[in-house]
Amino acid sequence: MKNPVRTIAKIFAVVAVSLVSVHVHAADKTLINGAGATFPAPIYTKWFQDYNKSHPAVEINYQAIGSGGGIKQLTEKTVDFGASDAPMTDAEIAKVGGAVIHVPTVLGAVVITYNLPTVKQAIKLDGAVLADMFAGRILKWNDPKIAALNAGVALPNTSIIPIYRADSSGTTAVFTEYLKKVSSTWSAGAGKTVKWPTGVGGKGNEGVTGQVKNTPGAMGYVELTYATAEKLPMAELKNKSGAFVAPSMKAVSEAAAGALKTMPEDFRVSITDAEGKGSYPISAFTYLLINKEMAGVKGKELVSFLNWAMTDGQKSAPALSYAALPASMVPKIQAKIKTIVAK
Repeated sequence: MKNPVRTIAKIFAVVAVSLVSVHVHAADKTLINGAGATFPAPIYTKWFQDYNKSHPAVEINYQAIGSGGGIKQLTEKTVDFGASDAPMTDAEIAKVGGAVIHVPTVLGAVVITYNLPTVKQAIKLDGAVLADMFAGRILKWNDPKIAALNAGVALPNTSIIPIYRADSSGTTAVFTEYLKKVSSTWSAGAGKTVKWPTGVGGKGNEGVTGQVKNTPGAMGYVELTYATAEKLPMAELKNKSGAFVAPSMKAVSEAAAGALKTMPEDFRVSITDAEGKGSYPISAFTYLLINKEMAGVKGKELVSFLNWAMTDGQKSAPALSYAALPASMVPKIQAKIKTIVAK
């Protein structure tokens, strides 16, 4: 089956995804604009296309500009919805001037991908070593600390070139939150933007993926879909239980399982470094950010789309390397969607 995300680079060469139906007059269309995370952009692209086919009077445009950019545009009211992998803080919500509803859409994995053509098996890393690599304390791929985790692997004497997100990024927030949890020496902090000690920046998940693909010795952090689409190798990471786990939908779902027991009412939750023998340690929900007081036809149509995303939309997740929402969460999210004031 043809990989539906193979044309990611072409998709993001377009400033916005515009879905046009020739069967509906432009004046009769409802145009909804959103912006934000690149992490879920492949599945959002498919969702908006699929939804438009069954609802040709509704056109949803999405700009994949990074979580920080999406929150900024939502705050400035230049879009109808935002998108972020990192939940908004209370301070960020206050700046919007109204209640913001976080709607979890799917789950994904932030993977560590690298460019080492001579290494044929997946490299194993733990949090402490990974943090030292991105901090510039480990400089070569055959460093004894990496070798100790990869017995029998012929690691090259190649310089490590960390690739990080240059834009304000929810993927960065998830990744650095993980580093902060697992490394006592990580000093760059956590958030959508940090001051990286070393390395080269790339814009968006697709930018980091491209840099890694084209730079021998490079390593970067990207959403699973992007590494899969480019057939890049991915590291197995040591989780909280001490097991080395490869990124997968099953491993992401297991990371989320523990959070379901203590899930807050607003769904703002972290599942990095989660419990569970099979859990992948850099997993995350990704969110659509909706102003609760979004009114008018746009509000009604957006509510309709969100309900569709909770049901039919979830079926698309596995083919694009995302994990569908846990079934027990969906009714709770639908109840929250009902609170959107769409008069």
